[in-house]
Amino acid sequence: MKTLTKISLCLLLLRTSTILSQSYCIKLHFDTLILPPVPDYSNAASWAALPNKKDYADSTPAGLTDNQANALADVFYIYPTTYTDKPRDKYLWNADIGNKKLKKKTDETSILYQASLFNGSCKVYAPYYRQAHYSAFLTESKLDKKRALELAYNDVKAAFEYYLKHYNNGRPIVIASHSQGTVHAVRLLQEFFLNQPLQNKLIVAYLVGMPVNVDSLPTLSPCRDSLQINCFTCWNTFRKNYIPKYYAYGLVNAVCTNPISWTLDDAYVAATNSKGAVVPPYSTVRPKLCDAQVHQGLLWITKPKFPGSFTIRTPIYHAGDYNLFYMDVRTNLDLRIRTYFKIQ
Repeated sequence: MKTLTKISLCLLLLRTSTILSQSYCIKLHFDTLILPPVPDYSNAASWAALPNKKDYADSTPAGLTDNQANALADVFYIYPTTYTDKPRDKYLWNADIGNKKLKKKTDETSILYQASLFNGSCKVYAPYYRQAHYSAFLTESKLDKKRALELAYNDVKAAFEYYLKHYNNGRPIVIASHSQGTVHAVRLLQEFFLNQPLQNKLIVAYLVGMPVNVDSLPTLSPCRDSLQINCFTCWNTFRKNYIPKYYAYGLVNAVCTNPISWTLDDAYVAATNSKGAVVPPYSTVRPKLCDAQVHQGLLWITKPKFPGSFTIRTPIYHAGDYNLFYMDVRTNLDLRIRTYFKIQ
């Protein structure tokens, strides 16, 4: 996302969206001398989710089953920014994965409401990483942003390399990500999959919550239906008829998949076709909650109605990109995995 020149993007987002509860922007420049400890991915504590570890990715709403023990594929999931508040320690630009409060926040939001949806068909691998503070997406300093995101990506890369060496055992892979996680996932695909043997092991990439254009992944096409494999999907969710002020800075050229029909066209898909959302409380699947329509790089939906939804004032549904379509993604993943094994 490029920097706005006439108005601080930080102030703009703070005024127009409360989706990430962002209330603080780092004013000091990135200091490479004050970095959190490097994660040790041979230690299970450095992973938010592992198949043989009890974690929030094992959770299921009522009526669903965690099938990781019998899953034929793996998902490598990269969570979004949860480091949004004013730093309380000396690590400003990147989070310490040993921060217990932040771990709890990550587990009870991203891992519970996003990573868990993959446990019906995949073994779930999700590393904690020294994520960049949300200010990295708001700062006008390109150098600070680059350094913070580079540090975060290096952790994701190290975790993926450890996963390949110690956990994968030649199994097919799904890459899944949201928001900041998608920034790192795109780099991971570029470095490890495109034009390399591992691309043949890629079932699908769910690259959600951040603009992704076709030029970013030249040998990996956008998925055009619900069964295509070796492709990627992407969407960013907003209230119907809303166009964000930062639309021109990435979204205008973004690939947008309808996560109900799994097509790229702009056909309206009614909520009656949706398999269901999981919104608080987590224990309940709410079928047919959301409609969806692609509109010039945006995913438009009618404001969903559920107990407590009256408190949602923002037209930016970024925080719900996955869980508003929880069952749609969960079901689609199973279909693509079945397709993968049919053609092998």
